[in-house]
Amino acid sequence: MTEHSMPADPHQPHDHSACVSGALASAEQLCDRAGVRFTALRKRVLELVWDSHKPLGAYDILETLGREDGRRAAPPTVYRALDFLLEQGLVHRIASLNAFIGCSSPDHQHQGQFLICRACHVAIELDSAGIVQAIAADASELGFQVENETVEITGLCAQCQAGQ
Repeated sequence: MTEHSMPADPHQPHDHSACVSGALASAEQLCDRAGVRFTALRKRVLELVWDSHKPLGAYDILETLGREDGRRAAPPTVYRALDFLLEQGLVHRIASLNAFIGCSSPDHQHQGQFLICRACHVAIELDSAGIVQAIAADASELGFQVENETVEITGLCAQCQAGQ
């Protein structure tokens, strides 16, 4: 795990500002190395995505940006920023929620695996080589070439189970 990685259980006390500042610092470094511009808008969108451990939709981001600057942000602007963050490996898209979450390990390319709580909506990123290997082996056996893989597992987190 990197210094801004999500804790095993995001409900456990931790310095969340360190999650956000670590993600932004990593993004700055990765963008510098890649020679791409990390504009103020891209940075703010990444910061909003990292504001919690819950996936955030594009329209939630638009709404927040509109409240902050007093005018309505254009949807294509936010989508372009999100596309950039996806391309750089700084966020993951959670298809089942049509939302985005900060990548806990942007310094190495990997496929996304997520545990998503259906009650509190917290998403925990996994990076399990065993899952990747199992998918690759089964796909290979069927003559299928995997190009992209995202595994989304829905259930109840420990805190929500305890609350039932």
